Amino acid sequence: MTPLHLALALLLSLAAPLALGADNPLSIPAITLSTNAAGQQEYSVSLQILLIMTALSFIPAFVMLMTSFTRIIIVFSILRQALGLQQTPSNQILTGMALFLTMFIMAPVFEQINREALQPYLSEQLPAQDAIAKAEVPLKNFMLAQTRSSDLELFMRLSKRTDIASPDQAPLTILVPAFVTSELKTAFQIGFMIFIPFLIIDLVVSSILMAMGMMMLSPLIISLPFKIMLFVLIDGWALIIGTLASSFGGV
Repeated sequence: MTPLHLALALLLSLAAPLALGADNPLSIPAITLSTNAAGQQEYSVSLQILLIMTALSFIPAFVMLMTSFTRIIIVFSILRQALGLQQTPSNQILTGMALFLTMFIMAPVFEQINREALQPYLSEQLPAQDAIAKAEVPLKNFMLAQTRSSDLELFMRLSKRTDIASPDQAPLTILVPAFVTSELKTAFQIGFMIFIPFLIIDLVVSSILMAMGMMMLSPLIISLPFKIMLFVLIDGWALIIGTLASSFGGV
């Protein structure tokens, strides 16, 4: 049973005492369950709205774990540490940049979900179950394109699932942790490459200060202007953002 079906069963069980009493003025007749011509179960609009409002609480987890947000925010945080800046840019600015860059990278995926799942569902051409199934396809394709096969095999082995013949058959319960693991690995690899030139500047400044006998002077105070100047001269923000966007080449 998927989490969606579990949530539906729980909500239906909670609403059952009210829905059964038709003569009860406190009953909620809008919460109904019917079977369409194809044999699939349809839920009332009121219940669907309740489920959507409940699902809104999972949006932060969805953004962090099923999109490009994780890689972007980690790289931005490592960049700030490499520059030697503690609070500049602030966490709010980095998060806002990561969110809008995520929207830019995920735009083709969201457009496909809107075209193939959301709009047919809103126009009542698809039931809710079919719309969810269609919405999973482009999202799973995006995550599979960014997930290492070794990470996917790890979680398939841990789940002890032997009925999965190919990666595209992996459920979200296996694909999401494998995708997050791959994203963390990729983010740290990019962060390592960013850290190297700034580390060299720190070593050079520290060696010069040591040779001059200025051991009481912190090298960070001297190296910080040089690192900022280097980052500005090479148009660092454009390079970082361009590298992050192009790293999702499978989109």
